[in-house]
Amino acid sequence: MDKLVLFNNAKRNNLLNKRLGESKFGQHVKMLSNVSHIYEQLLNLDVEFVIVGLPEDLGVFANHGNTGASKTWETTLKVLLNIQSNDFTHADKVLVLGHLDFSSELKTLEKLNSSKKKDILKARNLVDKIDSYVSHVIYQIILAGKKPIIIGGGHNNAYGNLKGSSLALGDALNVINFDAHSDFRAEEGRHSGNGFSYAFAEGFLDHYFVFGLHENYTSDRIFRTLETNKNLKYNTFEALEVRNELKFKNELNRASEFICETPFGIEIDCDAIENTPSSAMSPSGFSIKKARQFLHHFAKQKKVTYLHLCEAAPTKKKSDQVGKLLTYLITDFIRAVKT
Repeated sequence: MDKLVLFNNAKRNNLLNKRLGESKFGQHVKMLSNVSHIYEQLLNLDVEFVIVGLPEDLGVFANHGNTGASKTWETTLKVLLNIQSNDFTHADKVLVLGHLDFSSELKTLEKLNSSKKKDILKARNLVDKIDSYVSHVIYQIILAGKKPIIIGGGHNNAYGNLKGSSLALGDALNVINFDAHSDFRAEEGRHSGNGFSYAFAEGFLDHYFVFGLHENYTSDRIFRTLETNKNLKYNTFEALEVRNELKFKNELNRASEFICETPFGIEIDCDAIENTPSSAMSPSGFSIKKARQFLHHFAKQKKVTYLHLCEAAPTKKKSDQVGKLLTYLITDFIRAVKT
């Protein structure tokens, strides 16, 4: 498959820190040995979860955000592979597929200037190409009956997740998006702020619920769009956590009723989690505990189709903490689905 770099034994052994008397997660995950016939290989493997990395931040750049999300895949692998393997982590039901290689696109990005319109346009054109690779790999994973766990990368990849899933299932998907932003901006060329609006316009997204919008960073136009279309719903962080007008558990249930009756994806943008290094890091947001509770609630629903973790942007000082955060979210997802 074009762009796919398989995770392999050499990579695993380089990242594993073995300890006498302990069994690490990375020692028990499955891997593929051949990049061809991915669908057939996945179909015949006794795994439930397929982890794939999308190390890019072109969509973030194209949306005038802070880059760094391309580093999250490696950062997460280093932590995830070295947690304990036990009855709670289910490593034997996980295949680490590998990552899509966007290194050439990232080299192009290094030469672009975000203050120049022609460079923004060039980045948006590259995101459009990235979409096709993402949707293709997600299509094959879903078609094989597995649940993708997608490590971004920018939130632009929500479009590819939805297109690939929708094509595999033969119907539009619903989405619950844990996010400070709607990512429902105008269809002005692809970037990290309009993955859902493009997917909705093209029929890959049906019901969409944005959980925890920040009122300061959502335009009147987007609020009107969310309020006037029966397929779109939202709540705000301020209504939940500042003014206490809404109860967290009640809103989890309201969102569930809206999106969980048919296949749906879970999108978690790390911008929504307080003080997490990300493309739009915020001092005000949900706690990590609330993020994990949110994920557990939706992951245990029968129709859950995929998990996408995006927009984290590790820094030198907080690289390990970002890896730990995403690892907690990955294993929370696995545990909830398995119970």
